[in-house]
Amino acid sequence: MLKIGITGGIGSGKSTVAQVFAVLGIPIYESDGRAKWLMQHDSELKASLKEIFGSNAYQPTGELNRPYIAEQVFGNKEKLENLNALVHPAVELDFETWCFTERSRSAPYILKEAALLFESGTNKGLDKIIAVYAPDELRIIRACERDGIGEEQVRNRMKNQWSQEEVMRLSDMVIYNDGSQMLIHQVLAIHTQNCERVSV
Repeated sequence: MLKIGITGGIGSGKSTVAQVFAVLGIPIYESDGRAKWLMQHDSELKASLKEIFGSNAYQPTGELNRPYIAEQVFGNKEKLENLNALVHPAVELDFETWCFTERSRSAPYILKEAALLFESGTNKGLDKIIAVYAPDELRIIRACERDGIGEEQVRNRMKNQWSQEEVMRLSDMVIYNDGSQMLIHQVLAIHTQNCERVSV
């Protein structure tokens, strides 16, 4: 079973593209969502987060204090690196467990969706990488509308991600989510390529 990564910067639309693959029956591992789940439910990870960010990392109810964590890490490179050093290994272990459970399914390949695929180094365990591209201005508009945040906050997040040009250069396939081409046609072409790789 091929392991294929799909990545793209904030607002690029990689989640939308991943959902098109899901309609085709491809299992999707959503790294960002699983990271949030692990930060909430993995006792070892929770203890480490409290050690670094203090008791305010979690609400009195036990819920992860997302606004507080975001405030701590964005604009603070050291704290962001500390957070990633804890979360990325936990997600990678969770991904490997998930892959093991997916082996019994008949899907020709699986997709790992992750915003920081190259930044985290977790691209190394994957067979191929798909990059999703959209112009920066369009990404900013999408992210502001989706997350209810301002342009400055989006640009700050973009600074913590590799440039789209670098991600595209390192990827094996690119999907353009800028309105110039239909997404479905691009996804179907890549899906066919991936299935052919498996059958060879």
